[in-house]
Amino acid sequence: MSALIEDDEIVHEVDLVWLEDLSQLDYVRQSLDRLPTRRGKPAYRRDGRMVGYALLGSEAKPSRSSGTFRRRVFWLLPHDRDTVPDGLYATGAPAEAVDPRTLAPGSKGRRTGRSEGGEPAERELGIPVPR
Repeated sequence: MSALIEDDEIVHEVDLVWLEDLSQLDYVRQSLDRLPTRRGKPAYRRDGRMVGYALLGSEAKPSRSSGTFRRRVFWLLPHDRDTVPDGLYATGAPAEAVDPRTLAPGSKGRRTGRSEGGEPAERELGIPVPR
């Protein structure tokens, strides 16, 4: 869950790779996965689809016990709002979800009105929205 990701766990991120257009996504789910490499597209073994992943710099050290690296993976499930707009997450969002527009390397992002299915992010930022 996003709330469980600590800043020091993502400090070695150097880039985020997006596989889809973020302007079409109100939220993405994020998790820290144990992966065999610092870079490259990871294998995806969940329901749904991977929409992005983090790349780590050369200073990131593997786990002493497993030899793996903890990297963020961003994903969506088949019942998420982008696929089923009037479904379970028509309002609200999963616990591990954040607005992808608030994400950056080394920053865990945050929830916004848009990610919660309410007001668009533009209103939160005080940008006038045409009516």
